[in-house]
This record gives sequence, structure tokens and C-alpha cells, in this order.
Amino acid sequence: MAAFSTPLLTLDQALERMLGVVDPLDEIETLALTDAAGRVTARPVVSPVNVPPFDNSAMDGYAVRLADLGGSAPLQVAGKAFAGVPFSGDWPDGSVLRIMTGAPIPAGTDAVIMQEQANPVADGVCFTAAVKPGQNIRHIGDDIRQGAEVMPAGRALGVAELPLLASLGIDKIQVIRRLKVALFSTGDELQPIGAPLAAGQIHDTNRFTVRLMLQQLGCEVIDLGIIADDAQALRAAFHDADQRADLVITSGGVSVGEADYTKAILEELGSINFWQLAIKPGKPFAFGQLEHAWFCGLPGNPVSAAVTFYQLVQPLIVRLSGRVDWHLAPRLRARLLAPLKKTPGRMDFQRGIFYGIPEGGLEVRSTGPQGSHVFSSFSQANCFIVLDAEQGPVAAGEWVTIEPFNHLLLS
Repeated sequence: MAAFSTPLLTLDQALERMLGVVDPLDEIETLALTDAAGRVTARPVVSPVNVPPFDNSAMDGYAVRLADLGGSAPLQVAGKAFAGVPFSGDWPDGSVLRIMTGAPIPAGTDAVIMQEQANPVADGVCFTAAVKPGQNIRHIGDDIRQGAEVMPAGRALGVAELPLLASLGIDKIQVIRRLKVALFSTGDELQPIGAPLAAGQIHDTNRFTVRLMLQQLGCEVIDLGIIADDAQALRAAFHDADQRADLVITSGGVSVGEADYTKAILEELGSINFWQLAIKPGKPFAFGQLEHAWFCGLPGNPVSAAVTFYQLVQPLIVRLSGRVDWHLAPRLRARLLAPLKKTPGRMDFQRGIFYGIPEGGLEVRSTGPQGSHVFSSFSQANCFIVLDAEQGPVAAGEWVTIEPFNHLLLS
């Protein structure tokens, strides 16, 4: 892979360089439909049947022939048709058939008159509205034609997709295998969550956060834990991760000029590019390739790690997973309720809360302190307030751009 040497990359430049060199996985599995939730279609899915499979009634009412209508005398009801129990007898001239929603349309039917436009009387039924040929009849294949593509390759399977496939009688589906992601943390100061802390130690929240987001994205997570600041241990961890995963993610140790084992070993084992990004939080970021796996190195500060994962690693994982139906939430405009601090130079992703207001439009406010160590700024937020690189402080009442969180941060 060619080296990426641009010193301060915009977010769009970084994404272009990352997504331009990776290809989706091409390994396919066949799963039962009941086991396919969250997976991604590997092939276009075509319908094996017509939907509906036969002409049927869209209403409870009466099946009629137009030639029998027009007189003032009531028409006799010659029989009934139900969903699952079609009419099978003789249909005399000058009569109608009672029919229920979903029932097969009897041969010779020109229209179905809804029961609200019918007036039952002692010796039959009269109709109270004009009749159009074909009204209230759902024709075979009106919804889906046999052989038509109902789902493209690259579609994530969820509650909107799987019931549709089930309704077509499809019980197995070809999907792309899960992306395997190896994850570990480095640093002698890190301790597992729940462990007692000695002086100078902190809990390893970054790995916990990243693991949660990987699970939300449907990845198979290989959690290698905390690796000590030891060259031999780090080299062994990277070798193990590279052999087992499609993507390796670490946090910390990627600041330009930072003298540590992580950078030296990465440059020894692969082609890794240490970038300075024109975003805040999240300036330091590493991307590249080991012998077998791709690599992303996140900043060590908790908010920086979460923001770079959301804005950079999430699209990368989606690309590797083969999805074509994914996108970040569209950016919107909202009126700012309180002033924001901002220094020109980098695009800022401040955490905010936006609301719809009765008069129409949106309003947004900050969640409070925005330091890259203040992870509580995420716990109340439902959006990023996206401030352009050249922008300075923002006054209350000004319009700003917001990016609502997608399911990765909301669920």
C-alpha cells in the first residue's frame, strides 16, 4: 500500500483514502432464515412465487358480474367465498356472491363491491354506488412478480426484510460471513473494568466502548484484552490478531512523534500510516494493513476514540461487510440555544441534544463540557453539532449543522 503523507487530513480525505483501498468480504454462508437477522445478503434475492399468488378480494363485500347489474330488483346471493375456502359451486346468472377479504376471486367476476355500498334486503342485496370494472380486486403478482428481484446483494436483514422473505416461502438465504475484528488495548496504566485501581491507573473503557460498537455492527469480536507495554508481548498480540481477524483495532499509541512500542512494531509488521486529522476530538489516527488484516489505531482519549470510530471505522466496517444500504444520518440545520466555544482550524464534533419545536424546525444545545476525556458528554447526547474547520465561536440563536446519531450510539 502506498504511504499517505498528507500532514493534516480532512475527514472526507481520510475516508476516501481508507474506503478506496478496501474491498468487501467475498466469503458466503447459507443460513436458515431464522438465523439470518443482522446478516448481509450475498446475492440478489428473487421471488420464487407471485404475490399475491392468485386474484383475490381487497374488501369484504360482493363479487359481481357487470352484466347482472343495472336493474332495480335485488340480486340473490348464490354463495360465499372466504380466505382459504374459495367458492366452488355454480354461479347462476342474475346473482352475486358474498366474498371476504383475501378470498380467491370466482371465475367470471368483474368487480367486488364493498359491503358499505351494499344494502341487504329480504330477497337479496341492492347496491348504492356505481361500479367500475376491476374495482377492489387484487390481481396475481400485483405486489411481486415471480422471478423479480426483491432484495439486492448487500442488504442488511432485519425486521423489514426477513418477514418479506418468509412470506415468499424462502427458508434459506446466502449471506456474507461476519467480519472478524480483533481488539486489544495497550498500556501499563490500564486495568479491567471492576478491578481495583492503584495510583496512576485507569479502567480500560475504550476497549469496552469499541467492543459494544462492534457488536452493534454485527462483527465477530476477538477480544485479546489488555497487552502490557512490552515489545515482545505486543509483537505476539499483533501477530495473533493478524492471523485471526480481518481487521485489527487498538486505541492509544498513535500520536505522531509518540515514542512507544506500538508504532515501531506496526511499522515493522505492516504498512501503517499515522495521520493527523483536521477534526476535534480525534486528531491522531492510524490506518493501514498488516500481513493479512487491515488495521485502525484510535486515539487514547475516550471521546476521541468514540468519535473516530463513529466517523471513520464505522464506514470502513460497513464497506468490508459488503453493505450497500447503510449511511450516516443526514445532516440537518438547527437553531443554537446557547453559545459554543470553537477555535478555527479543525472540524469540531461537539455532542448535543436536538429537539423539534411546535412552531416547526429544530433547536439544539450542547451537553456541557466537551473535553476529549469527558465521556459523559455522550450519555445525554443524540447528535453531533458539526462546526466547520474555519468556524470560530458560535453565538446563541445562530443556525448550526447537526448530525443525528444512528443506531450505533442510540440503541
